[in-house]
Amino acid sequence: MATGSTDSPATLYGPVSLVLGTAAAVTVVFAGLLGMAISLVFGSLAVTFALLGLRHGLHRVQCGIGLATGSLGALYPVLLVAAWA
Repeated sequence: MATGSTDSPATLYGPVSLVLGTAAAVTVVFAGLLGMAISLVFGSLAVTFALLGLRHGLHRVQCGIGLATGSLGALYPVLLVAAWA
């Protein structure tokens, strides 16, 4: 390992948020087949990692996209249940 290495686990917040947010958006489309809980879990994790990544200031664009798609995945089941209540 080189001295002065800048690698840390925080550098993965952006890509993980982007992947989880995209997975949440895809599972929203297939919510009838897969269930709503999967999109809720993926969306919540995407929002969490996006906020952590934005706090650390790494990969801001990926964190922003992960935040947007993750919030869609997290709020869809909540709004769907509220509409039926």
